[in-house]
Amino acid sequence: MFSHHREREQPIFSARAHVFQIDPATKRNWIPASKHAVTVSFFYDANRNVYRIISVGGTKAIINCTVTPSMTFTKTSQKFGQWADSRANTVYGLGFATEQQLHQFSDKFKEVKDAARLAREKSQDKELVNTALTIAAPQFSQDLSDELQSPPVMCVNGPEDKLFRSQSADITLSSEKERIKKMLSEGSICEMNVEAELFTLQDSNSKLVAALHEANANVEQWKKQLAAYQEETDRLREQVAELETHGGHGPSDLLKDELTQSLEELEALLKAKDEEIHILQSKKVEYHEMEHDRDEAIHRLRETEMRNSELERRIQNTEQNLNSSLEERDRMDAEIQRAIEILDIKIFDLNDLRQSLVKLIDK
Repeated sequence: MFSHHREREQPIFSARAHVFQIDPATKRNWIPASKHAVTVSFFYDANRNVYRIISVGGTKAIINCTVTPSMTFTKTSQKFGQWADSRANTVYGLGFATEQQLHQFSDKFKEVKDAARLAREKSQDKELVNTALTIAAPQFSQDLSDELQSPPVMCVNGPEDKLFRSQSADITLSSEKERIKKMLSEGSICEMNVEAELFTLQDSNSKLVAALHEANANVEQWKKQLAAYQEETDRLREQVAELETHGGHGPSDLLKDELTQSLEELEALLKAKDEEIHILQSKKVEYHEMEHDRDEAIHRLRETEMRNSELERRIQNTEQNLNSSLEERDRMDAEIQRAIEILDIKIFDLNDLRQSLVKLIDK
C-alpha cells in the first residue's frame, strides 16, 4: 500500500536529517528512529490533493505523516526542530547538520502547511484542483560518507594489464570513515538529548517560579490575616477571662458560649493557615532543587559542546590527512600511468623489432 501511494505522489522537497520520536512512556526523552541521517521528503498526492512527509530507512517507513493546517514546526535549538502528529499520536524530531538546513526545512513546512490549508478550503467549497503545487527543491549537500568516498579503480587497456589500488589503503580509509561517522552520530544525539532535557527543565522552572511568586504574595497576605486573627483571639480571650472573673455581674451565659465558639473557630483557622504556610515552604525547597538540576543540565550541555568542538577538530585533522593521502595516491597513480605508457612504448618497439627479425629470418 505504501509503494502504491508513492507511485502517484510527487516529491517536492528533500532534506537529510537524523530522525527521532518522542518516548511514548515518558513523553520527554527522544528515541532515535534511524541509526544514520536519512532523507526526509515532502510529497504531493494529486489524486487526493494532500501533502505528506515521508522518510524511509531501508524497507521501513520511519515517517509517514499527512500535513494538516493545524500542525506547527517548532525550532527548539539551532539545529533541531519538531512537530506533533495527532493521527500517529507521536512527536517527530529532526536533527540537521547545519542551521541553514533547519531554516530551509522550517520554511518549506510552513509553505506546505499553507498549501494544505488552501487545498482544504477549496475542497470544502467543492472546487476541484487539478494542478499540483510546484515547488523548487534545492539540492542539499550529501552525507559525510559521500564526501569521503574513494575515487574509482583505474584500469589500463592492454593484454591482461589492470591496475588496482592498494587493499590495505582502502581498508584504512573505510575504517576511518566509519569512525568519523560514528563520532558525529554520537555527538549529535548526545547534544540533542541534553538540549531537550534543558528545554524541559527551563519550562518546569518558569512554571515553578510563577507559582512561587504567587505563593509569596499569598503568604504576605495570610501573615496579615494571621496577625489580625491573633489580635481578635487575644481580645476574645480577655473578654472571656473578664466574664469568668465577674461571674454573674457580666453578660449572660449565652454570650459567653458565643465568644467561646468564635475563639475555637479562629484557632481552627489559624491551624489551617499554618499548614498552608508549611506547604508553601516545602514548595520553595523544591524550587531550589529544580534550580540545581537546571545548573547541572547547563553544565552537561557545556561539556557536550566542548566534546563536539574536540570532535570537529579531530574530524578536520582527519579530513586533512585523508586529503593528503588522496593527493599522494593521485600522484602515485600519475607516476604509475606514466610508467605504463613508457612500458607500452617499449613493448611496441620490441614487437616491431620482433617482426623485423622474423622478416629477416624469412628472407
